[in-house]
Amino acid sequence: MSGDSIEQLVAEIGAMDLEQLRELWRRRYGAPPPLRSVPIMQMMLAWRVQAEAFGGLDRETRRALVRTGATEAEGKHLGHGAILSRTWQGRKVEVIVEEQGFRWQDRLYPSLSAAATAIAGSRWNGPRFFGLRDAA
Repeated sequence: MSGDSIEQLVAEIGAMDLEQLRELWRRRYGAPPPLRSVPIMQMMLAWRVQAEAFGGLDRETRRALVRTGATEAEGKHLGHGAILSRTWQGRKVEVIVEEQGFRWQDRLYPSLSAAATAIAGSRWNGPRFFGLRDAA
């Protein structure tokens, strides 16, 4: 594929809705990831198309990423034993930061978002739920 046709395809990806993105992914790469975010899916698909055409990350970049190691879950920087609290639907909820995750009501969650989702009953960004991140 020429650079111009890749540029055109990336522009088309930028205008696609979620179902169109999933269909293109299915045709090119198999089962699409279980995402519902159109912007993230657009970025992933556009990157993958371009990496396929022009090559992915160079060796130096891949090595640098490996050296950075695993990322720590947001909220862990507060330290083990830290308590995050807020009022949710009229009741005070508290999550405790532990070495292995985030504890709420005697259950350990791998991420703050997983705990927030369990509390709210719908998908939530944990740091935003507990006020660690701006709402914007």
